[in-house]
Amino acid sequence: MTCGELLVQLLQELGVEVVFGIPGVHTVELYRALPSMRIKHITPRHEQGAGFMADGYARVTGKPGVCFVITGPGMTNIMTAMAQAYADSIPMLVVSSVGRTEQLGMNGGRLHELRSQRNLAAGVTAFSHTLMRPEELPAVLCRAFGVFHGARPRPVHLEIPLDVITTTANNIERKLGAIPNRPGPCPEDIGRAVAALQAAHRPVILLGGGAVDAGAEILALAEALDAPTACTANAKGLLPKMHPLSLGSYQSTGEVRELIKTSDVVLAIGTELGETDYDTLAFDGNFRIPGTLIRVDVDPEQLNCNFMADVAIISDARLAVQALLNRLEGSLRSSRHIGGAQRVADVRRQIAPTLPTAWRNHLRILQTLEDALPDLILVGDSTQPIYSGNFLYESSRPRSWFNSATGYGTLGYALPAAVGAKLGSPHRPVVALIGDGGLQFTLSELASAVEAKTGIIILVWNNHGYGEIKSYMQQRGIQPIGVDIYTPDFLTIARGFGCHADRAMSVDHLRNLVQTANRTDRPSVIEVLEGSSVVTGG
Repeated sequence: MTCGELLVQLLQELGVEVVFGIPGVHTVELYRALPSMRIKHITPRHEQGAGFMADGYARVTGKPGVCFVITGPGMTNIMTAMAQAYADSIPMLVVSSVGRTEQLGMNGGRLHELRSQRNLAAGVTAFSHTLMRPEELPAVLCRAFGVFHGARPRPVHLEIPLDVITTTANNIERKLGAIPNRPGPCPEDIGRAVAALQAAHRPVILLGGGAVDAGAEILALAEALDAPTACTANAKGLLPKMHPLSLGSYQSTGEVRELIKTSDVVLAIGTELGETDYDTLAFDGNFRIPGTLIRVDVDPEQLNCNFMADVAIISDARLAVQALLNRLEGSLRSSRHIGGAQRVADVRRQIAPTLPTAWRNHLRILQTLEDALPDLILVGDSTQPIYSGNFLYESSRPRSWFNSATGYGTLGYALPAAVGAKLGSPHRPVVALIGDGGLQFTLSELASAVEAKTGIIILVWNNHGYGEIKSYMQQRGIQPIGVDIYTPDFLTIARGFGCHADRAMSVDHLRNLVQTANRTDRPSVIEVLEGSSVVTGG
């Protein structure tokens, strides 16, 4: 048995079910054992696609997405996807080859050589490791899966020199160590938080993607505190749709900012409190938290990043919220609050007439998709309806709405990420909502979607260019340049790849198209033209 074969066997023992990768001469030894394993291999058409697929798979399942990439260009190609996953705390294991051990750092002009591949990856990973001996493999994999399951999940990079991949591994101790769960909270910190919450008159809860697995507990806590609750894009679905305490995802609006400013206690759970979640309308830096701030996060470095915590709780979100509930039980006085539901209703009433017409039109499309496809997973790109949906859309449950329009903010994400999401949850409908500009970044992954028999729906928002950037330039008095790009015939291209393809002519037509598309294992491309009756409702 070689080191490469041992790696695949250990990944299977660790529960890996899918690997995304493009074989190359430097990685073929990683593939020797795959035919005899239960691990499914998916071949993207670009390593960036592999990373986005792994990202989508991980967001839906909560399990790490795994990629095999070659030395050099394989690594540089996947870096954008790793950066998106790093920004959004997504577990991803990227296994690459690297030159022979005696060649590392020698700058000899070898095939695929980089000056330091490990250092290149270090900036977008929890850690990047060069495997110098096969004996290290079990411990390094346990360390990686410890990050995925026991800490703030982020990508991990493991590179294996060409001579180490083929080294005999028959006599290696194969025992895997215990994979830790995330830590629970310190009782003293819980006590300080409880004291602040018991004294609060106007509490508010802010939820981020780190709370995604604590839905039941968070709902109970919000109701116990009678606290208005806002969710970032990655936390959508944690509260039931239109729950009386739900502020939706309006935390960048002036109305919710004012509510937060006038709250005496803010409980922030699993959120960075960063600008792409709390300052996306103006990017003016005026999001403020004057009241007592209680922060819950599994990452100790995050607890005083962006906003200093008055009470800092290092913990898994679900365990911390359960501990708060246990201590608060029976100790809250129902008369002490200004009614949370009324505060939410007042804010929503103020916001409703200010919503732009374009946002309302976008929401109509999103709601049509959700009505036509129960239990929908909606994967978005950086495109106009997704920007609007990050505010307006309310998901039916967690891990059902995610996109690249926050955090790192890349383009081309939605199509390959939807492939990964469908592989992770094959029985749920999956829609990739992507603009005509973004789709051209990863258009070739239509072939991967067909090959993998993932019956995803690719909804193309076509405004014939980079419409959002064009508007941004015009608003600032800049003559638009570089944004009116050539737009190909997506429907003909899609059919050439083997997809179903059609253009929606009305809202009812869109509904019928997506319902039909959801009954097949062939991907379907549906085009929506900006300004058409699908958008305007005419």
